[in-house]
Amino acid sequence: MGFLIVLSLLVSNKERGIIIKRRTFPKIFFGWWTVLTSGLLSLWGHGYHTIGFSALFKPIASELGFSRAVTSVAAGIGRFGGGFEAPVTGLLTDRFGPKVIVLVGTFLLGLGLILMNFIDSLWAFYVIWGIIVGTGVNIALTLPLDKAIANWFVKKRGLALGIRMTSIGLATVAVLPLITWLVSTQGWRMTCVIGGVVMWLVGLPLIWFLVKQQRPEYYGLLPDGARVQADLREDTSRMIVVGVEYAAEVGEVEFTLRQTMRTPAYWLFTVASAGHQMVTSVIFIHVVPFLTDMGVSPMRAAGIIAIAGAISLPARFIGGSIADRVKKEHLRFIIGGAYLLQAAAIVAFLLNQTFTMAYVFLILWWLGHGGGLPVNPALVARYFGRKSFGSIRGISQMIATPFGVIGPIYAGWIYDTEGSYIAAFIVFTALLVFSATIMLFVTSSKPPAQVTDVDKIV
Repeated sequence: MGFLIVLSLLVSNKERGIIIKRRTFPKIFFGWWTVLTSGLLSLWGHGYHTIGFSALFKPIASELGFSRAVTSVAAGIGRFGGGFEAPVTGLLTDRFGPKVIVLVGTFLLGLGLILMNFIDSLWAFYVIWGIIVGTGVNIALTLPLDKAIANWFVKKRGLALGIRMTSIGLATVAVLPLITWLVSTQGWRMTCVIGGVVMWLVGLPLIWFLVKQQRPEYYGLLPDGARVQADLREDTSRMIVVGVEYAAEVGEVEFTLRQTMRTPAYWLFTVASAGHQMVTSVIFIHVVPFLTDMGVSPMRAAGIIAIAGAISLPARFIGGSIADRVKKEHLRFIIGGAYLLQAAAIVAFLLNQTFTMAYVFLILWWLGHGGGLPVNPALVARYFGRKSFGSIRGISQMIATPFGVIGPIYAGWIYDTEGSYIAAFIVFTALLVFSATIMLFVTSSKPPAQVTDVDKIV
């Protein structure tokens, strides 16, 4: 009866010439689907590899009879390999786009996690976790995803990167406690298998449908979803020119890799990043052992880190948003300030080595980490443009990687010889202050004498 009444009203309105307007929803800019995909991949992948290894650390070392320094080497292998892979990954991503690179990396990451179920020796552990899982993370969850976002956003790039980094932060809140629970109920082997299967079943389809090979101009769109005249959308060459002009509105100029490497800003940024990466790798790998050494259970340790990570989530989002609203010359101050906050976190614990101050240490550390994380790639893209972004970041990462490898091994060696991480913490505090100071001198460079087209990367 109700259906007949509605139908009669529609017919009578049509006869009277009344037009009923349907509610329309704005079309979502495709770049935001790429951000969503990158966020979910980062959440799960970094949740297992970068954050989750801290929960897997002791169970693996205990079952297989490894020392902490020896166990840390596996993570170091992945980082060391990433240093060599980064320039190649960056160059391939710039030339061919991120989609295929991310697909291959995600497949390797899932495969490596599944193969963890079968390891029974040190060499197998190093090959599977260090090489296969490490390579998967290095070529799927780092440069290509940042490149995909940098391609599709200019004026909203910081926000987009902030969302991706917030997703990585959620790994501390959601994935680390899940891994800790799975380890306690299913064992570390099955925990790794579950991670690999989910990576395949969820990650691969998302990449296939929601990550594009090229910048938006090739699809008749402008970065950020900016409006463009309809008659330009079919002319790719004109669209590329319009896209470059759009980026120039915020002072962004396209550098080649060679032009970038001739600037002092690039090398100062790389040095500062290397120092910071050395300290960050230590915290990610040794934080759960550090807390359990203080008498905290593994589940409670994961909960503490999850709380600290949750507090850092707004910092990631806010840091990215601020990066879109300040002049590019001021981005270095945000990064330097984040480094100093992390140094202050360690100092606070060193001055009062209690369980309460361990809370303060982790909260301040993750706030600094979260606030500076999205600003790093935003600074590189704003200083040097989009076309060579992957190659530029790849070379920088290659140089910084050995420091990320040495850090956890050094911290593990300090613990094995002294029974405490304190001496290592003192060294890392000084290193953070040094990196923050260097960042203050990372000023933007003059535009290159010759601005080449977007296809000239090197």
